[in-house]
Amino acid sequence: MKKILMILLIPFVLQANEIKSIGELFDSLKTHPAVETDQLRIEQATTGKQMVYSKLYPNIDVFGRYDYANVPTGMLPVPPNQLLDMVKKPEVGQPFSEQIYRLGATISMPVFVSSIFSTAAKARAMQRSAESMAYINLLKNEAIIVSANSNLIFINSLDDALNKKRESISKTKELIEMKTNNGRAPGEALILINNALHQIDISKNDLDIQKQEVLTMIQNLTGVRLTNPIPMQATGSYKAGEMKALEPLQQKLEGDKMALRAEIEKLFPSLFLMGSYSNNLGYAYNNDKFVNNDYYTISLVFKIPIFAMDQYQQISLSQVEVAQTENDLKKQDLELQSQIDQLQKNLELIDNSIQLYETSIKEKEELLNIAKTSYELDRMTIEDYLKYEDDLFFEKSKLFKAQAEKWQTTVKLAVIFGNKIEDIVR
Repeated sequence: MKKILMILLIPFVLQANEIKSIGELFDSLKTHPAVETDQLRIEQATTGKQMVYSKLYPNIDVFGRYDYANVPTGMLPVPPNQLLDMVKKPEVGQPFSEQIYRLGATISMPVFVSSIFSTAAKARAMQRSAESMAYINLLKNEAIIVSANSNLIFINSLDDALNKKRESISKTKELIEMKTNNGRAPGEALILINNALHQIDISKNDLDIQKQEVLTMIQNLTGVRLTNPIPMQATGSYKAGEMKALEPLQQKLEGDKMALRAEIEKLFPSLFLMGSYSNNLGYAYNNDKFVNNDYYTISLVFKIPIFAMDQYQQISLSQVEVAQTENDLKKQDLELQSQIDQLQKNLELIDNSIQLYETSIKEKEELLNIAKTSYELDRMTIEDYLKYEDDLFFEKSKLFKAQAEKWQTTVKLAVIFGNKIEDIVR
């Protein structure tokens, strides 16, 4: 009970304390109901495997039974010679009665049933598939958190850039007010500069709306409501290799093949051990004496299906399921390979773009300083000056967007290759 309470309280504890690392968000994600659902699927698959193995154990039933017949009925089979001796001795109670009470037990167990082992192999494959799916789903959710947090960083960086833009334009506004008061600048210049500041306020408000949407996305996954993005540092990059994202479907295909094999093997001969024991009680019909006899049998049963139309149909259905899973696997393989090619090329282009944007920003900052000086010297109009302010901001927004896209592209590749995202970012 204490463990359950701790799991339920973890998101609230994290929310009460300031989140300082992306790892803390990952920890809260692991208590999310979506992750718990994957764990329940694993437990379900494990239980299914255990149920298959349980078929190899004997089934034992205890029973009590009352029989009534309108004529004396045998409590148990009696050999002819033994019955003749009973007839010659009337004082001996013969095991025939109209009312018979039986107490006993039955046992049955498979000695050789080929389909059980194939069904067990299917259950093992489905368990592995559930475990792989849980791992990939966890990686996907961690990737969503990293992507969302990178968007928060992007939004905050834009907000900071807007604040710097406001600060820069506000200083220019002071100059315009002085020029306007001295008659050196028309009144429309002040209107233009105020409108530029107003546009900044609109942009900041739009960013706040986007920020709330991203914060809600993170809260839905972790139960934690952030106020600001968490700083992230790359501790490595993705490692290309086998596409681990295919493993759940690959293992499902293995399970479907084992299921088909099991259905075919149900047409094979099988061997069962069966036994029964009963204690039979009643009053002998010949002298009304109480009779109490034990009777048991042990049988080795050999079964060969000769005609089982429903089983043939089940085999056909299993063949279709195998074909469908094979097709799904081929389709997903092609889609993932296409994504890998695109994402890897994008990553190279993004790295190149980041370098170009950083250089361009330095140049545009110098151009903005020149534009300010030119405007102060009345060599440039207010409209042209504001274009330099906009150009610098837009170039910064491209850089921040590229930085966010780099995180998002990297974690997408990590999910496909099954890399631990906790090893890539901290």
